[in-house]
Amino acid sequence: MNIGEKLNAHKKFFSKIGANYLIMGITAIIFQIIIANIISLINPQYLSDMNILAALSSLCSYILPFPVFYWLMKKLDDVKIEKNRINVKTFILYIGITLTLMWIGNILGLIITMILSGVMQTDIANPVQQLINNTDIWLNLAIISIVAPICEEILFRKFLIDKTIRYGAKVSIILSAIIFAFFHGNINQFFYTFLMGGFFAYVYIKTGKITYTIILHAIVNFMGSVVSLILADSIMNFQMNLNPVDGIIIMTYAIVLFSFLIIGVYGLTQIKKAKFNGLKTQISLKNPFKTVYLNYGMVVFIIFFTCEMIYQIIG
Repeated sequence: MNIGEKLNAHKKFFSKIGANYLIMGITAIIFQIIIANIISLINPQYLSDMNILAALSSLCSYILPFPVFYWLMKKLDDVKIEKNRINVKTFILYIGITLTLMWIGNILGLIITMILSGVMQTDIANPVQQLINNTDIWLNLAIISIVAPICEEILFRKFLIDKTIRYGAKVSIILSAIIFAFFHGNINQFFYTFLMGGFFAYVYIKTGKITYTIILHAIVNFMGSVVSLILADSIMNFQMNLNPVDGIIIMTYAIVLFSFLIIGVYGLTQIKKAKFNGLKTQISLKNPFKTVYLNYGMVVFIIFFTCEMIYQIIG
């Protein structure tokens, strides 16, 4: 096989990766349409219930498309990643980094949405925040803090990185971050899902254990859904009647936030020094960007989810 044929083979590989995630996204939308139409025939009022919509979204996004996606990804060869345990100190450091990246990404997302809102002279709705605010807190705990982290880490870390790690950690980390961010399909989540997706990929490659990233993902989702609701209620109650219990909740959150922010900033300065023990790049790409992203599958994947984000902004 000459150099041109090898380049073509690598581009086809990443094109299949992009196409597989695109198919999963389209399959999820098809299931949503089918099930929504079935529910509307049974009782249209169910579709105005945010709890039902949240459960439906979870079912259609993760569970129902899984067999098709698994079948597609199974055709590509895996590479086993060496498993390494981490101590409690390192895991606390990882929690700090995760939460710090979430806050940085949230700030970037807010700035961009504020700019776009000003240009368009209209508010850009945050679909995730609307979902959190209008669903039962226990459903938030189940779907956002448990189901989503498990499914997303398997889909966007384990399945993806096990296939691409032969091209090196850098390629796998950036690709996981990009696919994860675009797949969410809205500008509000894009920046923090990109940053956290990249970090979760780093942790998975570093440890070889998807359990660690699932727990980190669950913690950040729990903070962003359940804890944020409790905090919002406490702030409102404290403003109305200066309830000391609510004051303690607010103070505790502020201390935890500040502590993990310090830990996270420190941790981010240490990542550049980190090495992946025993991991060697099997295939070195001369032009990684062109090979990984400028192929039919990845281009169509990015265009499709970019259009979905634009629709979310103007819709």
